[in-house]
Amino acid sequence: MKRIILFLVAIQLMALASPAKNYTQYVDPYVGTGGHGHVFLGANVPFGFVQAGPTEYTRGWDWCSGYHYSDSVLIGFGQMHLSGTGIGDLGDVSLLPVLDTNVRSVIFSHKAERVRPGYYSLVLPTGIRVELTASKRVGFHRYSFPADDREGYIILNLKQGIGWDDMKSCGFKQLNGTTVTGFRFSKGWAKDRKVFFAAEFSRPVTLSTQKGDSIAIFSFPNSNDPILVKVGLSAVSEANARKNIDAEIPGWDFNATVNAADKAWNEQLGKIAIQTKDERTRRIFYTSLYHTMIAPSVFCDVNGDYRGSDGKVYHGDFTNYTTFSLWDTYRAAHPLSTLIHPDMQKDFAQTFLHIFEQQGKLPVWHLMGNETDCMVGNPGIPVLVDIALKGYDVDKKAVLNAAVKSSMRDDRGMGFLKKYGYIPCDLDTTYETVAKGLEFAVADASVAKLAKSLGDSKTYDYFYKRSQSYHKYFDRKTGFMRGLTSDGKFNEPFNPFHSVHRHDDYTEGNAWQYTWLVPEDVHGLVRAFGGEKRFVAKLDSLFIVAGSLGADASPDISGLIGEYAQGNEPSHHAVYLYNYVGQPWKAAPKLRQIMTTLYRDSIDGLCGNEDVGQMSAWYVLSSIGLYQVEPSGGKYVFGSPVVDEAVLKVGRGKEFRITALHNSDKNIYIQSAELNGKPYTRSYIDFKDIVRGGTLKFVMGNQPSRFGTKVNDRP
Repeated sequence: MKRIILFLVAIQLMALASPAKNYTQYVDPYVGTGGHGHVFLGANVPFGFVQAGPTEYTRGWDWCSGYHYSDSVLIGFGQMHLSGTGIGDLGDVSLLPVLDTNVRSVIFSHKAERVRPGYYSLVLPTGIRVELTASKRVGFHRYSFPADDREGYIILNLKQGIGWDDMKSCGFKQLNGTTVTGFRFSKGWAKDRKVFFAAEFSRPVTLSTQKGDSIAIFSFPNSNDPILVKVGLSAVSEANARKNIDAEIPGWDFNATVNAADKAWNEQLGKIAIQTKDERTRRIFYTSLYHTMIAPSVFCDVNGDYRGSDGKVYHGDFTNYTTFSLWDTYRAAHPLSTLIHPDMQKDFAQTFLHIFEQQGKLPVWHLMGNETDCMVGNPGIPVLVDIALKGYDVDKKAVLNAAVKSSMRDDRGMGFLKKYGYIPCDLDTTYETVAKGLEFAVADASVAKLAKSLGDSKTYDYFYKRSQSYHKYFDRKTGFMRGLTSDGKFNEPFNPFHSVHRHDDYTEGNAWQYTWLVPEDVHGLVRAFGGEKRFVAKLDSLFIVAGSLGADASPDISGLIGEYAQGNEPSHHAVYLYNYVGQPWKAAPKLRQIMTTLYRDSIDGLCGNEDVGQMSAWYVLSSIGLYQVEPSGGKYVFGSPVVDEAVLKVGRGKEFRITALHNSDKNIYIQSAELNGKPYTRSYIDFKDIVRGGTLKFVMGNQPSRFGTKVNDRP
C-alpha cells in the first residue's frame, strides 16, 4: 500500500514538474498580414501597451498596421502599432540600425524574417540582425552588427508615424552615455496623443548627428557583442517611462525576456485547450485566439498613473486600458473575454466609468486617451452592461447612470432620435441613419435590461420603448430596413444591394446586411416580418442572392456568401438567427462553410479587417460551438463546433469542457446534448452555467435533427 501511495505521489510530482504546453507553436503571426487583414506583425505580450515591430511607408489602406506582406521596404522599428483597424495611427519612437548614416529606409526579404508570439527578428541586407521582444510597457531591441565594421549607428526618428498620424511636437535629451529620454506629441486618428519615452542602451553611445528635434543618429564602436536597447513608454512622463523599464526589464537578459513573453502568451492561449484531428484547424484557432489578445492595451504605468480622456494625469488603483474598437468588439470579442478573462472585467468596467467621468460619455472608439467617435451607435453600453449583468464586481447603479447619460446626449444623431423617435435621413447630414438607429436600439435595449434588473421601472419603460424604434425603419412591404424621412416616408430611390461608402443610409453595408441588425430582439424582428415563415424565407435568401454593390461601395463589405458579409461585423450574428426560429440545422452548413473557407492559415487568411480581435473572436467562439447573439446578458447560442473538444478556463479554478462526439466534416449537425451528464435540449446555454464549470457534450451526426427546435428550447 505504501508503495502505491509513493508511486501516486511521484506521478503527481512529475505532472507538476512537466513543462507547460507550448501553444505558441501553433500561432502564425503572418496570418492576416496580406489581403485586407491589417494585422500587427512584431513582438508584444498579451494586452501590452507596446507592440514593437517593423514599420513600412504608408502606401494606402492596407498599411493601417504599419506593415503589409506585399511590401519589402521598411523605415524603422516602431514601438506601437494597431492591429486590424481601418485607419492607421501610432508607429511611435522608431529605431533603425544602420552602417550608413544617410540611410532612411531598407529593402528587406521576408525570407530573412522570423516571428513568433513575443519575438521578431530580421537580418537586414547589410548583415545587421535585428531582434525584438517586449514586456507590457517596454520594447526590447537587440542589434548584432557585422564583425568587420568599425562603427555602428542607430537612428532615432520621432517624426515618423503610421497612416493619419502627424507629429506636432517632439524632443529628446541624452542624460548620459547610455540613456536618452524624450517625448512625441501627435495628431491623427487620436486627435491629441502624448507619448513619452526612455531609451536605455547596453553600452555608451554618442550623439553624432541631430536633425531638428525629430531625428538623432547615435554612434558606437562596433564589437562582436550585440548592442541592446530598452525603450520604455508612458503616456504620462519620461520619468514614468524609466520606472516602467526598471519594473519590467531591470536587467539585460534579452533571451529571458523572450522566454517571459512566450510564457505570458502560453498562459493566455492555454485558457482554451482544444483537441482536433485537423492541424490546420489548430493553427487557425490559436492564431485567432492570439489576435484577440493584442488589444485592448494597458494604458497606465507601473505606478498606476495614466492620462485621462480630458488630458489630465490621474492615479488609479486599477489597470486602465485603451484601444477599444467597440462597434466591432461588442459582438464577439468582449463576450469571449467575459468567459476566459474574468480577472480583466472589473478593470474594463472601471476604465469605462472613468472615461465617462472625464469626457461626459462612455467610450465609442477609444484610442490612447482620445475619443475618436469612430463608427456609429453607443457600443460601449452593451459591453459595460454585459459585464454588470454577468455579475462581475462593478457598481450597477454607476453603470446605469453612465449608460443613461451617454444615451441622452444630442450628438451623433441622438438629438433626432429623442425628437422624432428615429433619425430622419433628410435631416441628419452625416448619413448612415439606419445604421445609427439600429445601433442605438441595441444599446437602448441594454440600458433597459440593466434598469429592469435594478427595479428602475421608469428608466426601463423609457429605454425599452426607445429600443423598439427599429420597427420604424422596417418596411414590411419590401422586408428591409430603410431610411426614413422627417415626414415618415421611406427614402427613395431604394436598391437593397447598393452601397455608397459613408454617403447612404447604412454603415459599411447595404439593406440586405442591416435588416438583421436586431440581435437584442430577434423575436420582435420575426413578428415584424409577419411570422417565422416569412422571416426564414428572407434569411435563407440572404445567403443566396447576388447583386451589384456599386462602384462606391465600402471595401469592408467582403467575405460574401450571397449578401451575407463575414468580412464586416454587422453580419456576424446573422447565421445564428436560425436557432431563434427553431431551425438550427440550417446554420450548421453555413457556419462550416464560413469557418473552412473564409478563415485560412495563410498570409491572406482573413476575409476582412481583423478589427482589433472581432474577426478572430467570431472564429474562436464559433469553432467551439458557441456565439453570444444578444449583446448583453450572456445567452450563448449553439452552432456547429469544428473542434472535437475545448476546455475553457473560466476563472476561480473552474473549467468548462465542450466535447463534440463523432465530429467530422460530414457530421456537422448536433443530434443531442448533455450538460453535466444530464440530457440538455436547449439550443443555447446561459453564461452562469458555463462559469460554474462542468461538461457540455454534443453528439454530432450527418443529418439534420430535431435538437433545439421546440419553442421552449429556443433562445
